[in-house]
Amino acid sequence: MHTPLFPLFADLRGRPVLVAGGGAVAARKVERLLAAGARVRVIAPNLHPDLRVLVAARRISHRPCAFTPEALDGAWLAIAATDDAATNRAVASAAGERRVLVNVVDDATLSSFHLPAVVERGDVQVAISSGGAAPMLARRLREKLEVLLDESLGTLAALFARHRSAIRARLPDLPQRRRWFDAVLDRLAPDLRLTANAADAERELLAALAGAGKTTARGSVTLVGAGPGDPGLLTLRALRAMNDADVIVHDRLVSPQVLAMARRDAQRIDVGKRVGDPIDAQDRIHATLLEHARAGRRVVRLKGGDPFVFGRGGEELEFLRAHDIACEVVPGITAALACAAYAGVPLTHREHAQSVRLITAHTQASLDTLDWRALAAERQTLAVYMGVGVLERLRARLLAHGRAPHTPFALIENGSRPEQRVILGTLADLPDRARAENVRAPALLILGEVAALAEPLHWFGAAPLAAPPARAQAAA
Repeated sequence: MHTPLFPLFADLRGRPVLVAGGGAVAARKVERLLAAGARVRVIAPNLHPDLRVLVAARRISHRPCAFTPEALDGAWLAIAATDDAATNRAVASAAGERRVLVNVVDDATLSSFHLPAVVERGDVQVAISSGGAAPMLARRLREKLEVLLDESLGTLAALFARHRSAIRARLPDLPQRRRWFDAVLDRLAPDLRLTANAADAERELLAALAGAGKTTARGSVTLVGAGPGDPGLLTLRALRAMNDADVIVHDRLVSPQVLAMARRDAQRIDVGKRVGDPIDAQDRIHATLLEHARAGRRVVRLKGGDPFVFGRGGEELEFLRAHDIACEVVPGITAALACAAYAGVPLTHREHAQSVRLITAHTQASLDTLDWRALAAERQTLAVYMGVGVLERLRARLLAHGRAPHTPFALIENGSRPEQRVILGTLADLPDRARAENVRAPALLILGEVAALAEPLHWFGAAPLAAPPARAQAAA
């Protein structure tokens, strides 16, 4: 497992960099360093013809000798590109002692920085790194990006750079400036790509800047379903909303991996409800959404699963509409669908279940409102949200209304996430199995004949935990 690298772009203009080695590989590294404006010093007994040309032109300096630690004096970076492993190790060791960042070609373990594969469009650079683990993969990604990214991006970057000061002066408020950039880019980028007419693009930018800031930005709230935790289950619209947001108001159950997909500079506010929270927790969420929307910010209310399935999204939408806040709803994959799929449990099946009921059993009050006679009927699947704390009462009510004790169940903890667990058993031993396996929220209960398919249809994560044979027989 490689340590994650910290990505940065170094300004090497006029700064000395040492390259140990004089072969073809060293020549390629020197070429990139010169393009960045570095003062390159090469130490090697012999030089590649391309390097000799650079020495003759006085573009690099050369010491025709073996490496010694003193060669690193004053260097900002070092690259070891010799064909001798002992020399490369010596460069890495000496650089470490002097706190000089070093890259050892084709040796990630000795390197303190890595040279990425780069796609360049003028001042726009896209760097791809595998941390030295898979350089061929990084190269392949670079080839794909070379095709996708139009050459006009460099021209566009230069255009914005020329007018950066004027843009900041005209639009000092960051959220307002970001929205203006988004609107201008939506107009300019396609035109520039199709016509390559930078003069027209500049005239359009200046016209847009002249009219900027004359109206007060109107805030908005987008209710976004974050799904059960796997970021791969986010919709494209959810990703776009998260990357346009100024503020992200999120629940406790939104996974860190999903939050990592949002724009890095957006303000994040955790409003997840926890056991013991006062009853006005939802009121505080409403107030938070209203405050930021009225301040002209684009707010994403990020909710686990789907906002409209036991997520109180309807209440929040009603509140926002009552206060004349612009709103949008982006559905998410609700836990019943995702957890069942990742556990290999089809919610409906021609032989076992012709209907599905989604219910919540979070509190005694919610239990009292359910139609238990209907829920106890056979040939249907029950997907129970937030029921871990009431499994005893859930079992008692279903048995009392006629559900068979041997009805299979699957308890899916952390569904769709790498730590997913699936606990199997029958209704008769449901609470005992949950206690024995120490099941904790978030967990979804699937009850019905289809739950027995979790074992033969398992495909994701750890294998399901079945009940011990003796207990299973006793329960039946």
